[in-house]
Amino acid sequence: MSVRHFISMMDYTPDELVGLVRRGIELKDLRNRGVLFEPLKNRVLGMIFEKASTRTRLSFEAGMIQLGGQAIFLSPRDTQLGRGEPIGDAAIVMSSMLDAVMIRTFAHSNLIEFAAKSKVPVINGLSDDLHPCQLLADMQTYLEHRGSIAGKTVAWIGDGNNMCNSYIEAAIQFDFQLRVACPQGYEPDARFLALAGDRVQVVRDPREAVAGAHLVSTDVWASMGQEDEAEQRMALFRPFQVTPALLDGAADNVLFMHCLPAHRGEEISIDMLDDKRSVAWDQAENRLHAQKALLEMLVEPAYHHA
Repeated sequence: MSVRHFISMMDYTPDELVGLVRRGIELKDLRNRGVLFEPLKNRVLGMIFEKASTRTRLSFEAGMIQLGGQAIFLSPRDTQLGRGEPIGDAAIVMSSMLDAVMIRTFAHSNLIEFAAKSKVPVINGLSDDLHPCQLLADMQTYLEHRGSIAGKTVAWIGDGNNMCNSYIEAAIQFDFQLRVACPQGYEPDARFLALAGDRVQVVRDPREAVAGAHLVSTDVWASMGQEDEAEQRMALFRPFQVTPALLDGAADNVLFMHCLPAHRGEEISIDMLDDKRSVAWDQAENRLHAQKALLEMLVEPAYHHA
């Protein structure tokens, strides 16, 4: 059987994705009840970080430990994908020693190249194109609080970045309508828009995007590697700040999400995360549970090798 990766939301069927999200809720319940569940005993996850991270590292490392396995953290100092050793060669060697590899990188092509030569599952922990693990957590959070997201309206406010691209894929796979409000020139990748067709609408006015929306989400205005553009972005994005007042134009039962880290006073008002409609803290915790569901599915249990 050929090895399965998790590079993009499109790698799975809608049923499989909903199953993953539901499994995340079950694993969360097990943890909350203190039930020991270790299907990945003696399994090892390698984590390659070219970009720094708090939540991605913590959630994958803690997740592997809680499932009975272990994780090895490789910082940008420990590995430079494609610098000094071809990515494919690194994939062959690393996948002969590990049971899965999580990669957080800049170029999405690094993931594709690594996965092509890897004998074990490769998980996209974030690339410049996509952040699918975050979307699993977001979808789990919505399901917990409001039930199925199918047929609902979601608003993305701000930069058409990797998170926005993943929201577009989620709109296709989880069957919701997405409105993206962004400044001219900061639209999501045209490839993803083409894939989604009339499921996604790009608008310029945040109020138009959130009108009647059931979920509103945003992200920082300047991502890692865009620091030099930060000032120019500040001016352009100012009208796209998410505030409790903006949210008042959404559905009565709207939820607000932010993948964090948040810059209060920039993409969100100072008080936005304290608003009762914000579920950002649950969303952050659910990275752990959703990714445990993913790891459990991808990394075959050790006893199969007995």
